Amino acid sequence: MSEIKKIRCEEAISRLLEFLDRECDDHTHAEMDKHLSDCQACYSRMEFEQRLRSQLKKTGAQQVPGSLKGRIDKLFAGTVKK
Repeated sequence: MSEIKKIRCEEAISRLLEFLDRECDDHTHAEMDKHLSDCQACYSRMEFEQRLRSQLKKTGAQQVPGSLKGRIDKLFAGTVKK
């Protein structure tokens, strides 16, 4: 495996979502791990992104009341022509 290079904050931030989604290759993942372990600012940004994602997942898990779903269905039925 090639040597892990030190990346700059700008590059780390641009790759952060790819890193969190586990979409980067092993070498890039290792570079990001190294940078995040050394850089408090980028690590804080990563923590923020993780908390935001967690809150968004919780929001999407709530059930819609039946009465609201019925009103929405009626609105869509009036705009869609069959």
